[in-house]
Amino acid sequence: MASVDQETSAPAAINTGYGTKGYRAYVLSALLTVYIFNFIDRTIINILTEPIKLEFGVEDWQMGLLGGPAFAFLYTFLGIPLARAAERYNRVLIIVISVALWSFFTAICGFAMSFFMLFLFRVGVSIGEAGCTPPAQSIIADYYTPKSRATAVSIYALGVPLGGMLASFFGGQIAGLSGADFGAWIGSIGLGGLFSGVDWSNVSGWRIAFVVVGAPGLLIALLVKLTVKEPPRGYTDPQKLQNLGKASFGEALKVLMSKPTYWHIVAGATLASFVGYGVTQFTTSFLIRTHELTIQTASVLFGIVIGLMAAIGVFLSGFLADKLSMRHPTALSWLPAIGMGLSVPLYAMGYLADNLWIAMPPLMAAATLHYFYLGPMYAIAGGVVDSRMRATSVAITLFVVNLLGYGLGPPLIGILSTFFKTMFINGAGIGLTLEACKDLTTLVENEAAACKSADARGLQWSIIVFICGYGWAALHYLLAGRTLQRDMVAND
Repeated sequence: MASVDQETSAPAAINTGYGTKGYRAYVLSALLTVYIFNFIDRTIINILTEPIKLEFGVEDWQMGLLGGPAFAFLYTFLGIPLARAAERYNRVLIIVISVALWSFFTAICGFAMSFFMLFLFRVGVSIGEAGCTPPAQSIIADYYTPKSRATAVSIYALGVPLGGMLASFFGGQIAGLSGADFGAWIGSIGLGGLFSGVDWSNVSGWRIAFVVVGAPGLLIALLVKLTVKEPPRGYTDPQKLQNLGKASFGEALKVLMSKPTYWHIVAGATLASFVGYGVTQFTTSFLIRTHELTIQTASVLFGIVIGLMAAIGVFLSGFLADKLSMRHPTALSWLPAIGMGLSVPLYAMGYLADNLWIAMPPLMAAATLHYFYLGPMYAIAGGVVDSRMRATSVAITLFVVNLLGYGLGPPLIGILSTFFKTMFINGAGIGLTLEACKDLTTLVENEAAACKSADARGLQWSIIVFICGYGWAALHYLLAGRTLQRDMVAND
């Protein structure tokens, strides 16, 4: 591996990028795989909300804490020091250690004996995941030239929807199995002897899901360690930005403070994250409660809406931005603004529709459009600074986006859902309370029906309120266009 001093003395490669075209593609696909597992392990909790809620006897606001603050706080606060380490030390090794750590904690979530223990294990997942994206974005910027970087980072950003989609497919299907069914399957493939001491009949499907999605990450960490090379730092930067030495955190922050484009993008991405993490935390629950689907069917539909269509949106945003920027230099700004603005009425139509099959087309279109923001977010965060500050810039972006967006979105939508549920229960006029609705088996038929309706409608209207935030986010992306050309370093 090249040392930091050797890396900073590497020649510029503005027109080619580092390594061969094929190897660049391999490195990008490896980092995409890492990010996919990052989001599988991060979002699997969204798919498992209903069975966990039932087993531990908790409300939506508590599940919101599990989906948001349990992950977001240490994830955000550790991101910046880990990014600073990535500016100085081997970025590939930082990613390898991070993948192994978060995969381990995801797997042991399946062994949590209480809600509090599960909360602590989720904190452990966040510690590992904090070391993923800042060094990965820095590596990508050294492999790919500025003119192809938006496409490259958009491909990397596909990890968000693809990870969500795979978490939905595998997590939902596994969670819908009984432990006995899973144990029988293990026996049918000849591995029953390895688990001879396990009483599968007493193992919940959601516990198995955590183990199954967490364990493969340990192999991914080994693969990255053996096959991905650390690139020379700053390899694709303009010549005048080569050999500038190390930059302190204060220098990086000073540069970012002078870039209004950056702060509008951070504000827009934070709002989009606040809405997105909140809504996706409960989308599977919405499909189960409102459209009375099984967890398997709901997770598949969730995977299509949030995964497949969102992946199309993420890729298109970077691809179109690179193509359009030749004639329209501010495309990185107005393209995501249009996408998020149009997504608001489409989401409203989908979440308000009584018929599932009428709801799906607008939800799919909205997911494609609202994810136009993600690729440009990374492209701009990495593009307004030089290589000495790139990981730090991305880390500060993720610090704000995740602390406010991820940290507050899921718990606040959970609180809002519980508030609306209580309001609908009281409006039923039959003397029910939130506490009484926790155990439907103790209620007569009309009381149980009223509780179920309040649970569904409370979540539905909390989602409707939240999605209006995409319009606000779109405004910030639009405003970023006013200074975009001036602030990007490739244009200096």
